[in-house]
Parts: sequence; C-alpha cells; structure tokens
Amino acid sequence: MENDLDTNILDHLKRLHTSEIDARNGYEEALDDAEGKGLTPLFRDMIALHHNNIEELAGELSRQGERPDGSGSFLSTVHRTIINLRSLFNGLDDSVLPGLIDGEKRNVEKYDEALAAASASPIAAALAAQRDNIQQKIALMETRKAAVETAS
Repeated sequence: MENDLDTNILDHLKRLHTSEIDARNGYEEALDDAEGKGLTPLFRDMIALHHNNIEELAGELSRQGERPDGSGSFLSTVHRTIINLRSLFNGLDDSVLPGLIDGEKRNVEKYDEALAAASASPIAAALAAQRDNIQQKIALMETRKAAVETAS
C-alpha cells in the first residue's frame, strides 16, 4: 500500500493515537474508582470520546500501512497512579476537574500541532472534528467547575 501521508503527519497521528489511549485509560481507571458516584457520567462520556478517536486514528494509520500500537505510553501508568491516590484520599469528585481540564487542553495542543502539519491533507478534517469534540467537553467541564466554585 502506498502511503498518502508524509512521515511527519504519520508521526503526529501516532502521537495522537498514543495520547488518546493514555487519556482513555486514565478515564477508565477513574470510572472504576468512582464506583458509580460523582463524575461517573463524565468519565463514561470521555471514555467514549477517546475510544472513538482511537478507532479513527488507528483506521487511518492502518490505511497508511502502519500498525497502530494499542498499549499507550508510560503516562497511562502515571494516570492510573494519580487517579488511585486521589480516589484513596479525596474521592473522585469535582475537585479533579482542574486536572482533567489541563490534561484535555494538552491533548488539544497535540491536535493543533498535528493540524499544522496536516493542514493540506485529507486527514485534517477528521483531526479538526476530533479536536472540536474535545474542546466541547473542556467547555462543559469548565462550566461545571465554575458552578462548583460559585456554589462554595
């Protein structure tokens, strides 16, 4: 199969794929630790969002003759450890929102970098849609965070 995308774009897609796996894994750990309370619906929504992004990115990598790595990175382990500690000491309530927002903003930055590299590529529209979906979730989390701060 002949690659349509250059190596730079493929490298960005691989990084995004790994980043999405790390994010999904972190939310899955949080969902387990939430025990059906607090932010459970948000964790489920974020798992679904990142899972869909993973599938789309993996499909594109496969079409380009690449073999997507489904294991994530060391950050998956870091995310699990942080979630476990927060759950142990504070529970997974609205106090975790700033960390979730920061993490998602870092994901958006990776999409910005990928979009800059792939701006003239056919994959750009899919990347922009994924980025926009993450931005919408960030906006919802920021709204929830502001409501909590106002109430306290």
